[in-house]
Amino acid sequence: MESYQTEFLNVALESNALKFGSFTLKSGRQSPYFFNLGFFSTGKLLSTLASSYAKAIIKSGIKFDILFGPAYKGIPLVAITAAKLAELDPENFGDIGYAFNRKEKKDHGEGGSIVGAELKGKKILIIDDVITAGTAINEAFQIIKGESGIVAGCIIALDRQETTADSNLSATQGVSQKYDVPVIAIVTLTDIIDILKDRIAPEDLKSMEAYRVNYSPKDL
Repeated sequence: MESYQTEFLNVALESNALKFGSFTLKSGRQSPYFFNLGFFSTGKLLSTLASSYAKAIIKSGIKFDILFGPAYKGIPLVAITAAKLAELDPENFGDIGYAFNRKEKKDHGEGGSIVGAELKGKKILIIDDVITAGTAINEAFQIIKGESGIVAGCIIALDRQETTADSNLSATQGVSQKYDVPVIAIVTLTDIIDILKDRIAPEDLKSMEAYRVNYSPKDL
């Protein structure tokens, strides 16, 4: 286990970004945990978040030219992570560009829907918080394709490692298979259980393990 993963989960727990209990998801499933990246809401917390993303990216070895954050959640993520990459490894990431999209295309000034580095002909790494149904990530792929960019992969904060309603694959596996790119995460559901098992109430831990058995792909 990497130290940045442990630090990320400790901070997620302390900030209430990660909670245990009973939560109804958009899918209708009853989840024993809930994760909300929005609770990383101070400068100190954002610094830890940026370091976690950056270290996971560096560890992955994925080669890319531009980090892309889909609006809206991806906008602060892409900015803080690009800055942290340059800080941690200026030789390899000092010149990495970053970009994000506008929800509505601008028809004045420089125009267009992309803010930041030009995507055309570049290898792009998409950054986001989680992948559930994959809708936001699919939109990001279409945006990048429309700008003649090439997606090199995706990084998310948490891989819930659970199947979607219409597939035996997890949402991350589905995206990876559909677009033939790696999808990496700072942490996974398995990491949550392994790292925090001594800090989770016994009944919550039991619910987490049962949830993983019920909804994780069979090959995990």
